[in-house]
Amino acid sequence: MEFLSPASWDEALAAKAAHPEAVPIAGGTDVMVELNFDRRRPGALLDLTRVAELGEWGADGERLRIGAGVTYRSIIDELGGRLPGLAMAARTVGSPQIRNRGTIGGNLGSASPAGDAHPPLLAAGAVVEVASVRGVRRIAAADFFTGPKRSALAADELIAAFLVPPAPGAQQFAKVGTRNAMVIAVCSFAIALDPARRAIGTGIGSAGPTPLSAPEAEAFAAELPWERRLPLPDAAVRRFGELVAAAARPIDDVRGSAAYRRHALGVLGGRTLRWAWEEYRCG
Repeated sequence: MEFLSPASWDEALAAKAAHPEAVPIAGGTDVMVELNFDRRRPGALLDLTRVAELGEWGADGERLRIGAGVTYRSIIDELGGRLPGLAMAARTVGSPQIRNRGTIGGNLGSASPAGDAHPPLLAAGAVVEVASVRGVRRIAAADFFTGPKRSALAADELIAAFLVPPAPGAQQFAKVGTRNAMVIAVCSFAIALDPARRAIGTGIGSAGPTPLSAPEAEAFAAELPWERRLPLPDAAVRRFGELVAAAARPIDDVRGSAAYRRHALGVLGGRTLRWAWEEYRCG
């Protein structure tokens, strides 16, 4: 196995162009598991840990541009106030050691339907920036995932960053797993309120071939009492949860049945809407 270790972003893109089969590695929390269990034997590894700009973040117009190498821990510590939904999801990832090493870019690159970062990125309307020696592309998160562990990345492209607006309102994330920590989600759900637009963003994880949004649940935002900030009726909370569950496309697997996932998503949808709405009501 060849080991490539570029010192700059330009060198990384050149290496990927010359070795399109090379598997990028940053935190290694996904890639090393596959190597250790002999699930993958790539001809080359492309080490990105020396590319300093991948670990940086800053403003890009009205959005935040966050490098692919920014870790879960950095999201929690540095961006929790601006991206609360993503920070909530980051807190559920593995152990402290995993959060210190694992990156959002790596989560996107794995493109697992169960990736914890994916639902809040969908709910917030994130965009994924990818690059190659041919140029830069920006892909809506909703279009980035093309199938189980498959994405819109071309063979010679690397994930450079993702762009997401600072939260304009309350955000929530919740997941169900077989235990409280260090667990792959049976299902997960994220919600993002935008009071100025009277809009809701949604993201569903681990209940379809890709991370999903719930368009009908998002359209239900028009029926909520935004102007008067009234408490939500139980019927509205229940209906929102039903619409979330209906948007899922789950299967039966070793972590849970399709029926359980639908039921759990209905509960998570209603709970997160109520939590986010109460935060909105309280200002």
